[in-house]
Amino acid sequence: MYYIIDHSTDPQWNLATEEYLFKTFKEPVFRLWRNDSSIIIGLHQNAYAEINLDYVKRNNIKVVRRLSGGGAVFHDLGNVNFTFIDNQTTKEQTSEMFARFTKPIIEALKALGVEASLMGRNDLVIDGKKFSGNAVAVYKERVLQHGTLLFCASMANLSEALANRPEQFAGKSVKSNRSRVTNISEHLTKEMSVEEFIAFLEKFILDQNEGKYRLYSYTPKDLKEIARLKMEKYSKESWNYGSSPAFGYSKIKRFDWGLFELYLEVEKGVIKDIRFYGNYFFTKETSHLEDIMRGWSINEQAIREGLKTINLSDYFSNITEEEFLEMFL
Repeated sequence: MYYIIDHSTDPQWNLATEEYLFKTFKEPVFRLWRNDSSIIIGLHQNAYAEINLDYVKRNNIKVVRRLSGGGAVFHDLGNVNFTFIDNQTTKEQTSEMFARFTKPIIEALKALGVEASLMGRNDLVIDGKKFSGNAVAVYKERVLQHGTLLFCASMANLSEALANRPEQFAGKSVKSNRSRVTNISEHLTKEMSVEEFIAFLEKFILDQNEGKYRLYSYTPKDLKEIARLKMEKYSKESWNYGSSPAFGYSKIKRFDWGLFELYLEVEKGVIKDIRFYGNYFFTKETSHLEDIMRGWSINEQAIREGLKTINLSDYFSNITEEEFLEMFL
């Protein structure tokens, strides 16, 4: 089992590192890292709808797309990121992954006198206020979970950089939602710098695992591959922003499990093109389902018949068949 404390704060490099470790290493990995001011968006999100583009450009905030699902998060040097990479247990659901990998973080904070808990599908909270958002990705038999830990992050930049999407906060104001965020440092009984917090987390996790983790240093080959991934993928606007969808039909709806967006191009009653966006979690990439659905007739009976051949929960973790159909009707 490896642990890695990264010192690079380049978000493109760090996300390239995530993918390299996830898809190359066979050993379990625990990693702590930070990013300069940036917005990290979920794999299936529409970047243009999630960010305040003028503010982002004006303040030189990088936008980087990650491999996992979930929503957009703001990073700066007052935020600490943690990553666990391990083998997936048999038939493990995303909710079980979140519980498994956030447990050591909750225990570490408890050792500092901070009572934190997992709330909803993927948030860690203190007194009902969110300080950590978590996301998972699955590749073959491997699972990656990473999360943010707002320690002394700029709440002003966090609020300004992310777009205000009213449909995402049904039943509550955007202002109210932003106020339900907190920094860990505000709940400590004694002052601690972010560097001291990182050192504490490292020691706590290693002590709890009684020597199972060993420090890993990147080899020249590792660094070369990470640099290649950064250059070919994570520094490209085509990956980070994608293209703003322009389809004849679109529908955006919030469900209990998150925001879901559908874009459709239909010709003579048949799906010519289709795109899904949202902050949902998945174990199979949604692009596979998009490929499957091209050519389907756009009527309820045809879609119901088609759904019998797939497992919807592989692509959208918590969706029901009726919720999925609702997007087309």
